[in-house]
Amino acid sequence: MNSKPSKREYSNMTKNPMIKPVFLFFLFFRIFFVRAQNTTLIPVHVGVVLDLDTGFGKMGMSCIDMALADFYASHAGYNTRLVMHKRDSAEDDIVAATAALDLIKNEKVQAIIGLESSMQASFVIKLGNKAQVPIISFSATSPSLQGSYFFRIAQNDSSQVKAISSVIQAFGWTEAVPISVDNEFGKGVIPYLTTALQLVGARVPYWSFIPSIATDEEIVAELRKLMSMRTRVFIVHMSLSPGSRFFSKAKDLGMMDEGYVWIMTNGMTNSFISSSSSVDIDDMQGVLGLKTYVPITKELESFRARWQTKFRQDNPTIPSVKLDVFGLWAYDAAWALAMAVEKVGTTNFRFQKMNDSGNSTGSERLEVSQSGTELVRELSGTRFRGLSGDFSLINRQLQSSTFQVVNVNDNGERGIGYWTPKNGLVRNIKSDKNTGRHSTSNASLGPIIWPGDTTSVPRGWQISANGTLRIGVPVKEGFEEILSVKYDPSTNTTKVTGYCIDVFTAVIEELPYSVPYEFHPFARPDGKKAGSYSDLIYQVFLGNYDAAVGDFTIRANRSLVVDFTLPYIDSGVSVVVPMKGNNGAKNTWVFLKPLSWDLWVTSGSFLFSLVLWSGFLNTQKTKTFRGVHITKLAQVWERVASNLARFVVVIWCFVVLILTQSYAASLTSFLTVQQLKPVVTDLNHLMRNGDYVGFKAGSFIYGILKQLGFQDDKFRTYKYEEELDELLRKGNENGGISAAFDETPYLKLFVSTYCSKYTIVEPTFKGDGFAFVFPKRSLLTHDFSTAITKVHEGDKMKAIEDKWFKKNESCSNSNPVESSNTLSLDSFWGLFIVAGVASSLAILIFTAMFLYEHSHILTRADSEASFRTRIHEILRVYYYGKDLTSDASTKITLQDSDYGIAAAESSPNSSCPPRSSSSFSDPAGPHIVHQVLVGTPNSSMHGGDLNPNGQATQDNSTHEYGIELTSSPSYERQT
Repeated sequence: MNSKPSKREYSNMTKNPMIKPVFLFFLFFRIFFVRAQNTTLIPVHVGVVLDLDTGFGKMGMSCIDMALADFYASHAGYNTRLVMHKRDSAEDDIVAATAALDLIKNEKVQAIIGLESSMQASFVIKLGNKAQVPIISFSATSPSLQGSYFFRIAQNDSSQVKAISSVIQAFGWTEAVPISVDNEFGKGVIPYLTTALQLVGARVPYWSFIPSIATDEEIVAELRKLMSMRTRVFIVHMSLSPGSRFFSKAKDLGMMDEGYVWIMTNGMTNSFISSSSSVDIDDMQGVLGLKTYVPITKELESFRARWQTKFRQDNPTIPSVKLDVFGLWAYDAAWALAMAVEKVGTTNFRFQKMNDSGNSTGSERLEVSQSGTELVRELSGTRFRGLSGDFSLINRQLQSSTFQVVNVNDNGERGIGYWTPKNGLVRNIKSDKNTGRHSTSNASLGPIIWPGDTTSVPRGWQISANGTLRIGVPVKEGFEEILSVKYDPSTNTTKVTGYCIDVFTAVIEELPYSVPYEFHPFARPDGKKAGSYSDLIYQVFLGNYDAAVGDFTIRANRSLVVDFTLPYIDSGVSVVVPMKGNNGAKNTWVFLKPLSWDLWVTSGSFLFSLVLWSGFLNTQKTKTFRGVHITKLAQVWERVASNLARFVVVIWCFVVLILTQSYAASLTSFLTVQQLKPVVTDLNHLMRNGDYVGFKAGSFIYGILKQLGFQDDKFRTYKYEEELDELLRKGNENGGISAAFDETPYLKLFVSTYCSKYTIVEPTFKGDGFAFVFPKRSLLTHDFSTAITKVHEGDKMKAIEDKWFKKNESCSNSNPVESSNTLSLDSFWGLFIVAGVASSLAILIFTAMFLYEHSHILTRADSEASFRTRIHEILRVYYYGKDLTSDASTKITLQDSDYGIAAAESSPNSSCPPRSSSSFSDPAGPHIVHQVLVGTPNSSMHGGDLNPNGQATQDNSTHEYGIELTSSPSYERQT
């Protein structure tokens, strides 16, 4: 039968305006009727397991029904239809598991939606894996729930731990105590939250578990335990019902007052608005909470209005229930399942029996869904824009990690900021852009009203159980400047003073918060000390004291039971010994002591060099130094003719002046001042001689001395400074000691008291110093250490040290080693450098001028003269003061002889003409003729006379050119 009209029929019918509306109605009816006849819808059975008698269950069921209605209204052409089979879990885990088993075995459902709690889902997930039936939950958030067929259309609880740790970090809290119910929901998040807190430097000292079905007495008992702890930051991970009871009891115990911090996870905050009537807002004033962020859209607002109307009509007895994010997830879960079922297609949704061994239980004989694997694949790839935001699944979990931070005040919650994985804490989600900076600052949040109706950020921990620190102070004997505890029986009061107490008070003032404290001397009722320093430290470990203040040295064995702050004074073990006198005036060689041996040697060497340099510079200006006799060196000072020589002499006169003045001052000190030296400077000397040594009674120094090798029978102890002074005065031979070992601060105080009688000598054994004592993992340790650093950086510490340690200013500069007045080369090295540079510069200037003046010798056109020969001529010119080769008219001949060098000069006025003589070849240079001139009575030789025999007499005078004229019997004048 043809259901469509022909073109002619259609044309005729449309031409008549009266029958046109009737025709169109008939046409649409026929098309719809025929299509309905030709279309076969495929029913797909799906189970729903919820607590149908609770507001949460009714909300979830209504959202699922509306989701399917809306889906098929907008997808009328789909061939599949979900057929829902509802089961009531009656808020019981066993009932929920039984209902799921019934749905799989009897109803042959292809999927199950619901399972309100993580405990319900835990067992049903195993059924789904066996039957290959997808289990979809929109409220089971425990991260421990895992399964190949399990889908979580909700936020995993582990996704919020980074947001919680960011809030903790933003306010600088270093400890937090999580509180959760003792079931799958509460325990599943433990490792994730602990790790997240540790990454931001926050410690988890305790994890509080509340029984899932707890009585009021059990809740109160756990709260009292929390009150006894110092931590005041609590993270509450519960569902709404037990959480509201918990906060009610906390308020009754005063734990909602100022100083407390409460942070709710989204397990409570997401449901907070949907059941506000069942929660007393007054019990939760000031609480912070994390809430899943849902973007506001027109579709969401339209659905919220429709849902509210429908829910009130269907459930008139519970009008207080409001739509929350769990309802939105239920809506999106049903929508996603409907889409996935359609994508699987017209596959026969059947179950198939599996072979078994014959002895299987009922749960093991489950049939397996043939479409389960395809349905898992299609559901995992489903993407759409849902009411709760962008719907996408990764590893079968909803990807949604943005949270809103809310503050419970007045009649509800108030948003103060957001947390996103990209930027951390932000004030406005609309301006959240990827800035590349992850904010963990509380400045990114809005104003907060904390418990106790205060805007001051809580410290996050309690100083002590009663709010006041109980500080143990050791009772010691002697050295009261360090620490003094004096009990006044008339007033029954104890006065604690000293250097340690002043430092502690200064540190308290630097803390960013007030710390009430009380000093409690570690003493018996009679005022005597109750034990050693180690005993007091152990009392801090036991919790009998909140801290200990005094001269506590940081030791490795003590650090095993308590925590130390940074040291407020450097310490260590030093040695004090007596000083002995030494009169320098009685020393035979005292005149050598003012200068060190290297200064003596350097001064002598430079003075000798001065003579050589001055002679070198003075040679060209005086004839005295010419010649080869070294004995003429002293004659250079008869006349300083060269300006450069005068310059060098002036420089050295300045050096000598400084040396002589310094020598005189140092020698005066040696002759007039009594020199003090330590009696002992070598510890090995003490042990070799078997000398007695001392240490403070009860001190840990005993163990150090034993390690060094000292014997017990060589120890003597003391308590007071006076006792130590007496032992050192007596000495080793008279029942005293040769040296005392003690911590450096004590010995500095002792030396400043007794001035120059004693001194601290090396070696000093390094120590970690004095510090304050706190229990292990005390939150005060870090803050006190920071405050100690601030005190050191300012002027307070110097003022405190001056107050207690500088009792005698004349002794405050005593050195640990012997001082000396001997002047060393280091004190004058710069002076010698200046003098040496000046002298060297003068020689360089003289050499340059001399070479420039006689440069013609080096540059003359004489190919036969080698460079070496020219150098020889330059040296001869310097030596004799005359360039002999430059006077062509003199015709002087020279010859080397054992008696020196003789010269003769011919003159046009001479009555005796010159004669030739035998010549000698000089391989080193040009030929030089040595001639002996013999005159007659009539000769007129310059520089000589004739004897009666007509021979020339020897003239010992110096020629005007500086050449000595001599006669030799070895040579005769030739005619």
